[in-house]
Amino acid sequence: MVSKLFDAASAALAGVVRDGMTVAVGGFGLSGIPVNLIRALRDTGVRDLVVVSNNMGVDGKGLGVLLENGQVRKVLSSYVGENRFFAERYLSSALEVEFVPQGTLAERLRAGGAGIPAFYTPTGVGTTVAEGKEERAFGGTRAILEEGIFADLALVRAYEADREGNLRYRLTARNFNPLVATAGRVTIAEAEHVVDGFLDPNEIHTPGIFVQRLVEVVDPVKDIEQRTVRARVDA
Repeated sequence: MVSKLFDAASAALAGVVRDGMTVAVGGFGLSGIPVNLIRALRDTGVRDLVVVSNNMGVDGKGLGVLLENGQVRKVLSSYVGENRFFAERYLSSALEVEFVPQGTLAERLRAGGAGIPAFYTPTGVGTTVAEGKEERAFGGTRAILEEGIFADLALVRAYEADREGNLRYRLTARNFNPLVATAGRVTIAEAEHVVDGFLDPNEIHTPGIFVQRLVEVVDPVKDIEQRTVRARVDA
């Protein structure tokens, strides 16, 4: 049996990435992002990427490094307020952006992973989100047609994995990762711990059938978007 485990993120991406591909990426803010795979993707130099992610990181971190390297042509995202460079690129028409309501984005990824080509939702009816989309009424409620997302490549971050690619996420770092993992034609996961044997089936969040490649990573520092501190007041 061919092993899914690779020695480095760069090796896991080798032979998979190409210009113009659609890449879905897990994470929420900087929590649960596959930071090593993102950096390795940057280093490949591929261009004209379509990136699907809840947000695009921050300046100099997360998916922000792909933007700053000029590798992204289009973004499908629900929130981008933490990235100043993103705003500059968008306002200058150098970057194509499709804003997607967060729940709709989650469902589009889930639909893609389940092989569902499209679905109707009332979210966005009567707004710019609905422009150019088919509309129908169900039980008197207006709804628009949204397409499932089928990504060429999905990149996710897990807390724990086994060598068969079964994944377990930790706390809020779970976020979009399980949905993204199913939506990729090829899914690559980075995990903080790769165990011998198998994970407990009752604790698996993403079954290994969805994961084609895996890399174990060690990150001494986990970034957050903003840190607010104040002087401690003695009780």
